[in-house]
Amino acid sequence: MIRFLTAGESHGKCLTLIVEGVPSGLRLSSGDIDNDLRRRQSGYGRGGRMKIESDRAEITSGVRAGETLGSPIAAIINNKDWENWQDVMSVESTIQTEKFTKPRPGHADLAGGIKYHHKDLRNVLERASARETASRVAAGAIAKRILEELGIYVISFVVSIENTKANSIILWDETTRPIPGEWVMDFQNRLDSSPLRCPDPEAEKLMIDAIDAAKADGDSLGGTFRILVLNAPPGLGSHIHWDRRLDARIAYAVMSIPAIKGVEIGAGFQTATSRGSQVHDEIFYDSESGFYRKSNSAGGIEGGISNGEVIVIDAAMKPIPTLMKPLNSVDYISKEPFLAAKERSDVCAVPAAGVVGEAVVAVEIANAVLEKFGGDNISEIKYSFEAYKKYLVNL
Repeated sequence: MIRFLTAGESHGKCLTLIVEGVPSGLRLSSGDIDNDLRRRQSGYGRGGRMKIESDRAEITSGVRAGETLGSPIAAIINNKDWENWQDVMSVESTIQTEKFTKPRPGHADLAGGIKYHHKDLRNVLERASARETASRVAAGAIAKRILEELGIYVISFVVSIENTKANSIILWDETTRPIPGEWVMDFQNRLDSSPLRCPDPEAEKLMIDAIDAAKADGDSLGGTFRILVLNAPPGLGSHIHWDRRLDARIAYAVMSIPAIKGVEIGAGFQTATSRGSQVHDEIFYDSESGFYRKSNSAGGIEGGISNGEVIVIDAAMKPIPTLMKPLNSVDYISKEPFLAAKERSDVCAVPAAGVVGEAVVAVEIANAVLEKFGGDNISEIKYSFEAYKKYLVNL
């Protein structure tokens, strides 16, 4: 099973990642990680920090001659902005800097200060910052390499910004199974060349207008994004215990992303206002496709187990809490009312959050794959996976 730890502060020297449980024999390079790090930094509405950072991962252990060893993989991502914060964020220096005492509504500042007895709220905001998600994107990139070896792909795109929503989009021929890797690469490239990683160009134009209007007002915007897991076989996850349910594990992972306030699998909340006959996906069978559905309200998961359909996850992201026209707050030390502190920030980061969503979902799917197909080397996993596919054909 893949386990990973991240360390580092937003303006500290670097971010650190350790990943355990990756099988040996997997082709892996820093370039595999850097591509997703670049995608995380893109998107219309990002703030000034993205002009400073150009994230690169340096793999420091667990890989030799371009292949994983089976031992823990370690990587670091340097913070270029560290040069401007060395005095403030020094590990060793005892020189007192001005304390950050003006908590921002919607951020972890106040709650974290109370919990950890900090008088300087920078001790909270530095780690609570979404900068930490760069490490998780790196972990997800490694998990994606495992999945790609099996023809499983994880992609994301923006569905809505504020009140503007993309129209219903047919992305591929639903009768095509499995979805070809070439199609996935082409679709990913089209998304990455889009300002908001949205597959609806007309809606995207309106989303950009909304972001510009919010920026002019000193405000911020949230939205929703969708994550798709393509070609996942039936049988990942389990119904036998609560913490092995695949949908629960995915929801936990996505909800752990900063600013995410809601997660849906498939039709999600819509099912609460629909009749059962409108919600449940009828089952069909033919000798070529095997068991299949003509609808996917379940989002590819039933009873905590993947059913062979595309796994569909939607996530809702609240607006960034740091505003250029700040809201009312109270100084943590003096208790005097103030306008909340301002930090350099994004107007909208929904496209970036989607890339982070891909990463955390990829880790959960990779874990479910390793749980079912086992093996210490990627060739063993592929052998078991191919044997399982033959079993499915002969049901």
